[in-house]
Amino acid sequence: MELDVVALSRLQFAATALYHFLFVPLTLGLSILLAVMETVYVMTGRDVWRRMVIFWGTLFGINFAMGVATGIVMEFQFGMNWSYYSHYVGDIFGAPLALEGLMAFFLEATFVGLFFFGWDKLSRVGHLAVTWLMAIGTNFSALWILIANGWMQFPVGSVFNPETMRMEMVDFFAVLMNPVAQAKFVHTVSAGYVTASVFVLGVSAWYVLQGRSLALAKRSMTIAASFGLCSALSVVVLGDESGYLSGEHQKMKLAAIEAMWETEPAPAAFTLVGFPDAEARETHYAVHIPYVMGLIGTRSLTTEIPGIADLVRNAEGHIRKGALAYGALQEIRAAGSSEAIPPAAREVFEENGAWLGYGLLLKRYVDDPTQATPEQIAQAAWDTVPHVPTLFWSFRIMVGIGLFLIVLTGGFFWLSARRQLEKRRWPLQLAVLAIPLPWIAVEMGWIVAEVGRQPWIIEGVLPTAVAVSNLGATTVLTTLLGFTLIYSVLFFIEIRLMLKAIRKGPQHPLDGGPGHGPQPLRDAVPGAAPVFTPAE
Repeated sequence: MELDVVALSRLQFAATALYHFLFVPLTLGLSILLAVMETVYVMTGRDVWRRMVIFWGTLFGINFAMGVATGIVMEFQFGMNWSYYSHYVGDIFGAPLALEGLMAFFLEATFVGLFFFGWDKLSRVGHLAVTWLMAIGTNFSALWILIANGWMQFPVGSVFNPETMRMEMVDFFAVLMNPVAQAKFVHTVSAGYVTASVFVLGVSAWYVLQGRSLALAKRSMTIAASFGLCSALSVVVLGDESGYLSGEHQKMKLAAIEAMWETEPAPAAFTLVGFPDAEARETHYAVHIPYVMGLIGTRSLTTEIPGIADLVRNAEGHIRKGALAYGALQEIRAAGSSEAIPPAAREVFEENGAWLGYGLLLKRYVDDPTQATPEQIAQAAWDTVPHVPTLFWSFRIMVGIGLFLIVLTGGFFWLSARRQLEKRRWPLQLAVLAIPLPWIAVEMGWIVAEVGRQPWIIEGVLPTAVAVSNLGATTVLTTLLGFTLIYSVLFFIEIRLMLKAIRKGPQHPLDGGPGHGPQPLRDAVPGAAPVFTPAE
């Protein structure tokens, strides 16, 4: 990748987005788990559930604060690094972002404060309502962000106005109910629920291994295993829906994920593993599972899935139409007023305007797309292919981790049902080691979603290369290095605060914390297993 202003701007936004998304899944999932735990507390009146809410709420608060700080920076980047994008689609993209701030973030932030400072000022039911509203606000915030992102993947409810040179919204309901956005939302929040469940499961397992806070840890593991198993299974179902929608609306992304260089006859096979070669345009040592891709991508066994080569040939036709639309657009702009627009130019644009974005792909090779050579059109057509090896392996890492987490949460659900959570050490050790895995999976998922859309910042409408601000590469590189340094410091602070809170643990006489009543006698005999008093 050539490190020009486009590549550096992409890299900067990718770095901040991936870093921000370290916090989002845990926030989404922990908010719901806190609400569930507090519901049990209100129903039973048992203090251990209240202490669970307070303890896990402390970790939620640390994570929430970091997530807010990093998320705000991302929104500023639309104006800093992607000013033409902001101008081109601001009327549409800005609407869900504004609603996110007005309807979701304010709700979330208000009730976060009441959650932490309202324990002694609200009734049990009142505080429970606050916790649920906080959880709803948190998830509602994700809805509006993903509606905006889903529109970038599948731009519905909007048209391009050649006189203003901007996209304009014509159907807000279509944007709101965009099937790609809705599928992304439920898939993303389910992944967040899995992330929080595995986090709670792993931290609780560490407490059991340490012989600390057993009453709290075992109850937390039971909740996390049950919630995590349901969420992990839903991620698979909802991920399948995302695959089907990609087959309908983002065929190139689906073909690249599968490294499907040629069209697969029905029923298409799923490539379990292989080694995609982008230069040779083939996949070496591929292992196929018959029928599976046909079911995922088309919901049938009789529909073929187009391969990359055929999609590139289709793109060449779209690019030629886009070049005609670009030429007609220049005539429309030169006319100065709608009355002076030549009828022929208007007719050409109406026939080919839907492909204008493809014509703009030629701007990488020639200032005037109408003057592009056949070779340049062919090059631009191959630019519509995202980086196949990145998508291929990111998708398989994501799916592999997802399947493992189903087994992990299912295993602990079974152990919980049999009241054997603390009987064997190796499952507990495995749960601790598995804590990072959901984050790896969700980051791979975002790479699939965003790299798979390239070369488009808005699928089929606006190429990434023409959406950047008029900045120098040195300026972007300097800010990229600055963000990397600041975010690294913030990440270090986040980890330290989380580990400090976890090591401190729930402070209660029955929890075995330092100076709080019964504790394991760790130092009585060097190397001996902890000995417990009956109080736990």
